[in-house]
Amino acid sequence: MSKKTPLNTKDFHPFGDLIGLEFTKIEKGYSQCTLDVVDKLLNPHKVVHGGVMYSMADTGMGAAAYTNLSKGELCATIEIKINYFKAVKGGTLICNTKVIHQGKRIVALDSEIINAGQTVAKAIGTFSIFEIKNSL
Repeated sequence: MSKKTPLNTKDFHPFGDLIGLEFTKIEKGYSQCTLDVVDKLLNPHKVVHGGVMYSMADTGMGAAAYTNLSKGELCATIEIKINYFKAVKGGTLICNTKVIHQGKRIVALDSEIINAGQTVAKAIGTFSIFEIKNSL
């Protein structure tokens, strides 16, 4: 049984709420999230801060990974590598993420971030899968 991440994540993911991230699709092994570029997300050069796109990829990866987890399992980021291709000054960012390989304890994912029809960043990440331990 896979875990469900609600499309309306208001109050579900406080950091996502802080940056304005919203999920538009969540399917088995896949997620899509969007973010409208606003002034508070810009760096001193008036382009989207790289950490914002990294956060989109990380959050999108977590959501895609959760769709494949069993009851009692959680996941956490081990590492993410991101390449930035183009500076973003405005519009909407779209992050498409898919699971590219899953084992018993490790899942690898790929995220592509798009702005105005162009790929502006690409990320690959590895997440750990672990079981929830009851501490009684």
